[in-house]
Amino acid sequence: MLKLYGSTTSPYVRRLRMWLANVEHQFLNLQIFEGEDRELLARHNPAMKIPMIEDDGVMIYDSRVIFRYLSEKFHRQSLSWEQENILTLIDSANDSFVQLMLLKRSDIDTNEDKLYFRLQHERINATLTHLNQFIEQQALKLWGYPEICLYCLLDWVQFRQLHSLQGLHTLLDFMESHQNRIEVTATDPRQ
Repeated sequence: MLKLYGSTTSPYVRRLRMWLANVEHQFLNLQIFEGEDRELLARHNPAMKIPMIEDDGVMIYDSRVIFRYLSEKFHRQSLSWEQENILTLIDSANDSFVQLMLLKRSDIDTNEDKLYFRLQHERINATLTHLNQFIEQQALKLWGYPEICLYCLLDWVQFRQLHSLQGLHTLLDFMESHQNRIEVTATDPRQ
């Protein structure tokens, strides 16, 4: 059976859980920062990151690679180049948010006027503004993998209180329009 390793709070894991809503699989919820779960992660993934999947003895790492693997396995349509570009923007913002959150958890003030922090905040603001405009142009109007990834990013940002999303009304409307989907409520990290 297909096994998805991750945590309930990871936006990268959640996107795959939502996409796999109608596919039989086993989800292994790990506490990735310590203990036996950290050791399990280290044994299976030298990058020591989640998500990862195990399928017929093969380990696949990284949400984008996992999505591509599963799309081929289940004969689902591949993403267009425009969708891939949108995912790159979503992942860029997500990566910056993760870095800032980890630094904050390490008691480092990420609001200091330092190059690294400025670059992360600049990337976040630029990508969120672009994604807000992109949705205004009706570019993400379905509920496919890119939309799922965007929802997971935005909801995680609110869950972790990393950004107010103030002024990004189209992104907030996008979230509101999808918040009651069964796969969204079933994977809510607040549960």
